[in-house]
Amino acid sequence: MVNLKWGADRFTFELPPPTTPLSAIRSSVADYTHLPPDAFKLIHKGAIMKDDNAPISAYNIRQTSTIAVVESAPPPSVSQQAPAPKPPLKQKPAAPVRSEQAVISTIQSELANVRAELSPAVDSLLASSTPGPQTPKPKEHIRLSELLLQALLRLDAITTDGEWDMARRERKAAVKEVQALLDRLDGGGG
Repeated sequence: MVNLKWGADRFTFELPPPTTPLSAIRSSVADYTHLPPDAFKLIHKGAIMKDDNAPISAYNIRQTSTIAVVESAPPPSVSQQAPAPKPPLKQKPAAPVRSEQAVISTIQSELANVRAELSPAVDSLLASSTPGPQTPKPKEHIRLSELLLQALLRLDAITTDGEWDMARRERKAAVKEVQALLDRLDGGGG
């Protein structure tokens, strides 16, 4: 069985054959969550699975793997309100010049926030938790899980130019650290 996390919901499904395209899992998740297939991201081991045509074996999905479902677009509006009038056209400001050091600074800042705020909270929660498979997850566990997933998405959204090897390494290390903290939280501290 493969585990899926979607906000506070947890569900499982039978692992399809390794040659099955990721789109089959996306379709199943869309059916379960009632979200449009393009309104969420699938994350496995800290990496966003982007290629729906790739076989699930390309993402190393195995029995007992956990896939996080994170909404990436707001749900469609139910109201039938008239669209707001468009504001007058304004000239776009010039795009800021980005440097590798600025990108590394952004990555380090995100990681520093996780270390300062979320890591101690995870440690505290795990120290106070009583182990057991039937123990329901407290609201704090769910909150921390969501905040860690949001940090992963922010790190994933940071783009690096092709020749910025140091920035790519920094982002990869940061994603790995945040994912390890999330895995520790979900594993109950083990």
